[in-house]
Amino acid sequence: MNLLHDISELKNLEGPLHLAIGVFDGVHLGHKEVIEAAFDSAKEVGGQIVVVTFDPHPVEVLAPANAPRLLAGHEHKLLILEREMGVKNVLIVRFDRDFAEQTGEEFVRALIGSGPAGGIARICVGEAWQFGKGRSGDVELLRTLGSELNFEVTGVPTVEMGGMRVSSTRIREAVGAGDFEVAEKLLGRKYTVYGTVIGGRKLGRTIGFPTANLTVHSEQLPPTGVYAVRVVGYGDSWDGVANLGYRPTVEGGEVKRLLEIHLFGLDYEIYGEDLEVEFVQFLRREKKFSGVDELKEQIALDVEKGKKALT
Repeated sequence: MNLLHDISELKNLEGPLHLAIGVFDGVHLGHKEVIEAAFDSAKEVGGQIVVVTFDPHPVEVLAPANAPRLLAGHEHKLLILEREMGVKNVLIVRFDRDFAEQTGEEFVRALIGSGPAGGIARICVGEAWQFGKGRSGDVELLRTLGSELNFEVTGVPTVEMGGMRVSSTRIREAVGAGDFEVAEKLLGRKYTVYGTVIGGRKLGRTIGFPTANLTVHSEQLPPTGVYAVRVVGYGDSWDGVANLGYRPTVEGGEVKRLLEIHLFGLDYEIYGEDLEVEFVQFLRREKKFSGVDELKEQIALDVEKGKKALT
C-alpha cells in the first residue's frame, strides 16, 4: 500500500485521480459504497483512486471527552482497506487543531491545487458528510467548486440494510451489546478487533493454558466474558478461546480491560506481534474462582466448548 502523509504528495501520483474522502471508521457498507464510486469512476475514464482519510478521529481532537471507541484503529483500517477493497493509495490527513481551523473550501482548494498533471477527476463522499471548520463543507459546496475547478462530484446516499441505517454508531452499539450478527450485516464482513501482544503474568502457562495478552488499540469491544475466537497474525491463524475481563495494571492500581487468548496449537512466542481477533461465539460470563485448580478445570471446559463452537 502506498501511504501519503501530506496533501502535497498527490502531485507525485499518475492522474487523473478519483478521491474517496471520509473518516471511514470500520469501513462499513456505506463507506464501501463511497470507495466503490471512486473505483467506478476510475474504470470509466481511467486513472487511479486515492482514499483520503483522517488520523486521529476528528472527535478525538474536537471533543476528546466524547470520542467514541473505534471500529477500526488506524493500522486496522488500512489493513481492511487493502484486504477487503484492494485500495492501493491512501492519503492520511493529520487531524489536529490547526487543520480543524481550515474551512471546507480551503481544504478542497488545497486538494485540487496539489493534484498531478492529470488532475483530480472526481471526489466521492457520503451525501450527508460535512467537513471543515463549522461544518462549512458539504456536497453542495463540492459541486459548486467542481464547476469552477473542473472536477466531478458523487454524493453517495445513506445505505440501509434490513431497515437499519448503516452507521458506525449503530455498529458500535451492536458490538457493545454482543450482537455480532447485526454488526456483520452492517459491516459486510465479520467484526474483528486488532491489537498487540503484550507481556502478562504468565499464569496460564503454569497451568497448561498459555495465553496471549492483547492490548486493543481503542477499538470497540463486546461485553465482558469468555468467547470462542478466530485469530490471524504473524503469517499464521488459530482458533482459540478468549477471556475479556478486567485486570489491575499494577497491584492496587488502575483496573483495565484485557483480552487474554488461549490459541490452540501455538507453540512459539508472539510478544509484540499484531493480531486480528474475530469473536465467533459467546461461551459464558467472566467469574472469580476459588483457586488455581478450579480455574484450570473451567478453562478445560471452555476449550472443549470453544472447539465445538468453531467446528
